[in-house]
Amino acid sequence: MPGFLRRLISPAVAPTLQRDTVRLRLEDAEIDVLRVRDPRARRIKLSVDERGVRLTLPPRASLLMGERFLEEHRGWLSSQLRNYQAQNLPPPLVIGEPGVLPLRGELLPVRWDAGRYARLVLDDTGVCMHLPARATDTTVKRALREFYEAQTRADVGQWLPRYLPGLPRAPARLRLKVMSSQWGSLAPDGSMALDLALVLGRPSAFEYVLVHELCHLIQANHSPAFWDEVEQRFPAWREERDYFQLEGRRLKAMLRQLL
Repeated sequence: MPGFLRRLISPAVAPTLQRDTVRLRLEDAEIDVLRVRDPRARRIKLSVDERGVRLTLPPRASLLMGERFLEEHRGWLSSQLRNYQAQNLPPPLVIGEPGVLPLRGELLPVRWDAGRYARLVLDDTGVCMHLPARATDTTVKRALREFYEAQTRADVGQWLPRYLPGLPRAPARLRLKVMSSQWGSLAPDGSMALDLALVLGRPSAFEYVLVHELCHLIQANHSPAFWDEVEQRFPAWREERDYFQLEGRRLKAMLRQLL
């Protein structure tokens, strides 16, 4: 059977990621680097976030090429790790112990109380976490996600009516996600996705991202015409873009630590 026919009639097999860990010696410490061979990758990539260091290899890159890439970027890697250590993330929540939760650019005190089911209540003194007696860390993380999703939808519900006039249509639906690099996106079908970390930062920055994605209903690109639409609706967008450049990685790191 010809090869192209065999490919047509054979069931598609989803490409899989291959993962292992390599040890790397830096100036003042040894670290573990997650090495991932990704069939979708087109180039070698080194990334750093609160979860650690990741080296991504495309299918045709050899392990030796990956090792050389690590060596060449040793100085950059040390600098990025120092930046993450200096971010001063709030300490992780521990059930029953005093803590803080980030919300709308502030750190709110957390207190704990017994309850029939897990839920967070926002009041004038901070946040109260109600937990059943057998609650676990997984229970807390689930309640945190529900809390942040509710707060995010409340903010969108407050701002959205202000910007709907003049748009060709409203977003088809809203999806809340934990995004690695983006803050929002608009799909061709009109559905909008927003990063859940937005509600941790200052509200004006969140509002700018909402306006940004709404303007894609008019211009599905980043042309000068698109930025004119943003400018008309949110003249201070440059200040908010600068805010994300300064605080964006910290916001995403805080969310991942919590969830």
